[in-house]
Amino acid sequence: MKNTHIVKIVTAAVFAAFLLLPVSAGGKKDSVAEGKNDSGAAQPAESSSVKKTSGESVHVGILNGPTSIPVAYMVDSGLTVEGKDVVFDRYATPQALLPKMLKGEADIGFMPANIAAKVYNSASGAVLCAGISGNGNLYLITKDVNIKNLADLAGKTVFVAGQGATPEYLFRWLLAQNKIPVNSEGGIKLDYTIPTPDIAAELLSDKIKYAVVPEPFATVALIKSKDVVRALDLQYEFGAIEGQKATYPLTVMVVSKSYAESNPDTVRAFMGAFGNSVSWTIEHPQKAGVLVQKYTLGLMAPVVANAIPYSSFVWKNADDSRADIERLLSIFLQFAPDSAGGKLPDEGFYFK
Repeated sequence: MKNTHIVKIVTAAVFAAFLLLPVSAGGKKDSVAEGKNDSGAAQPAESSSVKKTSGESVHVGILNGPTSIPVAYMVDSGLTVEGKDVVFDRYATPQALLPKMLKGEADIGFMPANIAAKVYNSASGAVLCAGISGNGNLYLITKDVNIKNLADLAGKTVFVAGQGATPEYLFRWLLAQNKIPVNSEGGIKLDYTIPTPDIAAELLSDKIKYAVVPEPFATVALIKSKDVVRALDLQYEFGAIEGQKATYPLTVMVVSKSYAESNPDTVRAFMGAFGNSVSWTIEHPQKAGVLVQKYTLGLMAPVVANAIPYSSFVWKNADDSRADIERLLSIFLQFAPDSAGGKLPDEGFYFK
């Protein structure tokens, strides 16, 4: 079978109340806003595809922006798995992807762990977790070189990228574990009023002084100004509490339950190909950046190349992921139980 590569831009309506969740670990959108050149984003692209020549296809939903970075190599390679062409459908948000997965129009996808857990808990196990595709990449960025630890933020206002998502809940949890009060006298004031794509620009213009953002937003700020620093790595702060090797996931790969039951070998083959793609991406950040820009996946090449070393891309299959996922979901359940479906998903959530 001839190898082909297919990328399509797809839109879909949100059609179920339980899908109305925080969009991503990075806030309302899991991408750098298109059309904002100062954010490092690519301009919006026309819908494009290369016609599939023959055979059955596997539809993989990817989120435009940082989540798609480790997928670019697969797109470029004209991937086939188990004799099936892989079609990469691009979505702006998990809310656009989820209806397609629930209707059987997308087989595999990527999204924040809490959204996957909520759908599993709320929709009779409709999606399964295949593994972790990205670990924590949240940073406290600032021009204030005196910030060396969380306690140094006392009395300061910190702008957080996305209320009701991983940055908020993880940061609040870290502050609680360090006995640092929030929104009270002598504590840290948290502010969520600035949209994630605008935070870097506000920091650069000195309108704000402290911000918690995911990659690639931290990289965008550092590229634009030599005065900005990654003062705190929240993954490191998390490990200081939970154990040096402890991690929290920002993104997971999910698979439609019906597709997984009918095509388990295809899913496993795609997982293997994705693991290879992640390794290649980490080893070749410059080339990966070129591919992300080439296929208009939401980011410009220089931003991608500089962000990859700080983005914690990884492949960890479901068998090895449960403890990390449950550790993060437990934090969500402390602050907003409904954001993860009210309970930890059972073992059926994890694709075998």
